[in-house]
Amino acid sequence: MDKSPAPIEEVIPHLKSEYPDARTELNWTTPLDLLVATILSAQSTDVRVNKVTEVLFDKYQTAEDYAAADTAQLEDDVRPAGFYRNKTKSIQGMARALISDHDGRVPRAMNDLVALPGVGRKTANVVLGNAFFIDEGIVVDTHVRRLSNRLGLTKEQDPEKIERDLVKIVPKTDWTVFSHLLILHGRRVCKARKPDCPNCILNDICPSADLS
Repeated sequence: MDKSPAPIEEVIPHLKSEYPDARTELNWTTPLDLLVATILSAQSTDVRVNKVTEVLFDKYQTAEDYAAADTAQLEDDVRPAGFYRNKTKSIQGMARALISDHDGRVPRAMNDLVALPGVGRKTANVVLGNAFFIDEGIVVDTHVRRLSNRLGLTKEQDPEKIERDLVKIVPKTDWTVFSHLLILHGRRVCKARKPDCPNCILNDICPSADLS
């Protein structure tokens, strides 16, 4: 018989008490900064991206700066984040679309964001939730997927299907912070290879907890 899923009304307060300052670990100042950093974070770490953007954000501060940049130079600037050719193409395409369609500003609507080159629903959720405090959805990365499954909150593996399951049970006002909480917990305690169940704040309610 399947074990019952962890009750969400206990999961969220437990994690909030453990990570009271939960937020994205990407460094950014403007919505454009966050959009660029999130594009760069695909298949990279926040630590690596933050090293890249420390230099990048000094050189490029507007959509016009990215659009007009020498492509080879921009590729060199983002190279340490990996997949630098594709990411450069996405950033410059996104910047040109911002100029042509949004007066150079990052839009505040999901439909407008996902229409930008290189921007999917996950990236749009990050920008909306963190830059504009709009809870449009739940960011599902590898940590959120892993922990949601371990906690029994979903049986799905596809990020969009996982998001659909989560938004049904997580209060809308917690959609943005919920991702941050799971990501932090996944990085520090509930790791992919060896979760630290004995020292986990959720071990008394998690159906996957191994305290042996």
